[in-house]
Amino acid sequence: MTDADADSELRSLVADLHVHLEATAELPVETRASQWLGEAEAVCEDAVGPDVPEAVVEKRVEQVGMLLSNVERTGSEAADERVAAARELVEEIESRL
Repeated sequence: MTDADADSELRSLVADLHVHLEATAELPVETRASQWLGEAEAVCEDAVGPDVPEAVVEKRVEQVGMLLSNVERTGSEAADERVAAARELVEEIESRL
């Protein structure tokens, strides 16, 4: 795999992470969880895009992981599944950085 391929795959994972976080905004979640998820989505949005430096991606994904650590339950099974998928993506992205 070339560096360009690895970068493209990393950016795709970050975009997928943002999609999962964004989707929780459309679901009926508990207020406190909604606050954490909204902040995580906003932070992740800063990491999405082809021109974002890798150091920024790394910092933002780390912040998303910290924010998600505050979410135990959302009150929505669908949102809980999205959060679980987002946590897996955070781990995957961090392992590649």
